[in-house]
Amino acid sequence: MLHHNPPPHMRKQDRMHILILSSWRSGSSLAGQIFSQHPDVFYLMEPAWHVWSTMYQDRAKVLHMAVRDLVRSTFLCDMSVFDAYMPSTELISNLFQWETSRALCSPPACNFFKRGDIISQKDCKSVCAKYPFETIEKACKTYSHIVLKEVRFFDLNVLYPLLRDPSLNLKILHLVRDPRGVFHSRERSNSMLIRDSNIIVGASNNKGREGMYKVMEEICKSHIQIYQTAQNANVSILQSRYIMVRYEDIVNQPVEKARQMYQFAKLRFTPQLKTWIYNMTHGKGRGRSFVITSRDALKVSQAWRDDLPFKTTQRVQNICSAAMNMLGYRFVLTEEEQKNISLDLLLPNPQETNGNMEPFSLQ
Repeated sequence: MLHHNPPPHMRKQDRMHILILSSWRSGSSLAGQIFSQHPDVFYLMEPAWHVWSTMYQDRAKVLHMAVRDLVRSTFLCDMSVFDAYMPSTELISNLFQWETSRALCSPPACNFFKRGDIISQKDCKSVCAKYPFETIEKACKTYSHIVLKEVRFFDLNVLYPLLRDPSLNLKILHLVRDPRGVFHSRERSNSMLIRDSNIIVGASNNKGREGMYKVMEEICKSHIQIYQTAQNANVSILQSRYIMVRYEDIVNQPVEKARQMYQFAKLRFTPQLKTWIYNMTHGKGRGRSFVITSRDALKVSQAWRDDLPFKTTQRVQNICSAAMNMLGYRFVLTEEEQKNISLDLLLPNPQETNGNMEPFSLQ
């Protein structure tokens, strides 16, 4: 039974905190929406955007602590943390990508929709933009699960204080994507990512196509660092609190992978959500950047195989070879292999067979 009215305020110790840890153009908007549309979830998309947009002259590693502090405060429903990074906290719509949050489009944040409704970004934006910013904190406190999606962490060690924090019940969902697909998607939306790319590699290194390759190299290094650190971590810190999910696995089996992610987060899976997830990943279009609408998700994930010149593919494979080997992506050796869609480039998920961590169980 879906909630149609807000439950009483949750006690801090009863909340579950989920951090979707990913990088730009890796399918994280889709993964975020799988959680956002759940009636028990308060979701925000990339709240640390406000840190980077304010302190854009610094580098990513320098900003790690500020990003971590903002994430912690947001998990604790303390939205006063945004005062330092926003010129105005008057309206909900002052928050970056606020309309991607179903929780900010339903009571008590916005009274136009019901708490259990599936709500599109477009519909939310058209009627909920003028509600006061203070309702974000009010709404947050009524949910059992708080989920944040972030693309601005490049080192898992930075998050250890949050994992040890007794006021948080934190789990990390590490979402990755085939680097060739990431590069292809970044290439198509490069102008929107310039400021972020400058922070990652420095403006002097972010010039032309070589700059794009440098950024891709840093992204792949970060996924290696996060995954390796999780595999080698003290079991008491990360056991059952970290999972690596590949975007390609989601688009191949969207309902089953959503079930796994919900199980990881201790969320129930409803028939309404199953139908919505299936429909969102089995549309006819290729979608638009940063907007989640019904699309052929499998076709989107494979688009790089038609569009990328083979020389570009080879360069990305060379730059990201360690990440591809570690995360289970097969290399293409010829242009014919790249174009042959029947050739499966997805190897078994390494986390499910890795002896250093318990495999994620469907039971």
